[in-house]
This record gives sequence, C-alpha cells and structure tokens, in this order.
Amino acid sequence: MTRDFPVGRVVFFVTGNFHKFEEARGVLSEYEIAAAMLRIKVTEIQDDNVGNIARTSALEAFKKSRLPLIVEDAGLYVKALKGFPGSYSSYVFRTVGNEGVLKLMQRVSDQSAQFRSAVVFCGWGLSLKSFEGVSDGRIAEEARGSSGFGFDPIFEPCGGGGKTFAEMSLAEKNMFSHRSYALRKFAQWYKSLSVKESSSGPL
Repeated sequence: MTRDFPVGRVVFFVTGNFHKFEEARGVLSEYEIAAAMLRIKVTEIQDDNVGNIARTSALEAFKKSRLPLIVEDAGLYVKALKGFPGSYSSYVFRTVGNEGVLKLMQRVSDQSAQFRSAVVFCGWGLSLKSFEGVSDGRIAEEARGSSGFGFDPIFEPCGGGGKTFAEMSLAEKNMFSHRSYALRKFAQWYKSLSVKESSSGPL
C-alpha cells in the first residue's frame, strides 16, 4: 500500500445494517482490528453465488471511497428446498419473512440447512481477497428469540444447544455464525499485513 494508513489494524465495513456491523466489530476486535461502518450505496447484483455479489459490491465501493474495505454477503440454504432461498435471502425475507419459510417447511422431514457467508476485501495495491464461512444447522419448528436479524429466529446452528441465533447473545452467536467464521479468516490474513508492513515498510 502506498498511503499512510494503519494497514492490518483498521478496516471499513460497507453495510447499512447496524446489527451486522456490531457482529463484525466484535469479531475483529478479538484481533485488535478496529472497524468503522461505511454507508455507501452500491449495486447488489443478482447472482446464485454470494461471493460474486460481495466481490462486485466491494469493487464498486472501493472505486467510490478509495478506502480499504470489506463487504459481506450471506444466504440461508435449506436442503429440502434445494438451497432456496440462498443468495436471494434478503429479498425472500423482505417479501415472506420467517413465517413464509416456516410454511414451506411444514411436513418436511429433513430440516437441515446452512448459512453461508462471503467476506470480500478490496484495498490499495492488493488483489481482491475473498473469505468464506459456513454454519451448519437446522430450521426451527417456530420462530424464537428477539436478538439478531433476518432469519436468525428460525435457524438453530449445530453445537448451539438447540438455541436459534436470535436466542443467543452477540458473543454466543459469534461462536457459531457463518459471518464470524469468514471474518476470522479475513482478520488472520489482514493482521498479517501489519507485520509485513512494519518489517519492510509500506506495502
């Protein structure tokens, strides 16, 4: 990098979702990386792959801001529904919500599902970097809990003691969530840049 910027210690997170930002800030703070919320209007393409959506948004956000940043996109993939709603989760949540998905899952024996997350970094002089996280679990019989957002009230992650994401504290959710898994991969990589910079000068 060619600018006087604390590489590996500060990053901008492009999102308009404060709940998502809070989750990310909690994870990144474990690695002593400060996160700032950056609200930039970007085009969200329609694509079957959440990684492609995040990459396109990250490139556009970087062109507008010229700041080192990350973009995250995620989806709920239900096995019995052949991966639906997947990368279209935001639209499906806005239109039919949790109750709509629960109705689709009535009288379905296999309730297994997973959340997938893609975190994409874009910054000066560095190639686009992608990091993925997956949380396996199942669809709950009914919506439970008041924390989190989106499909959190109907998703029970494996190892979570039968709780939905919405029944967990922020710290608990960050132990099991797809987003935290992807962010930790990013944080480990990004943190390594500060070591390289301190030993060899600006990247």
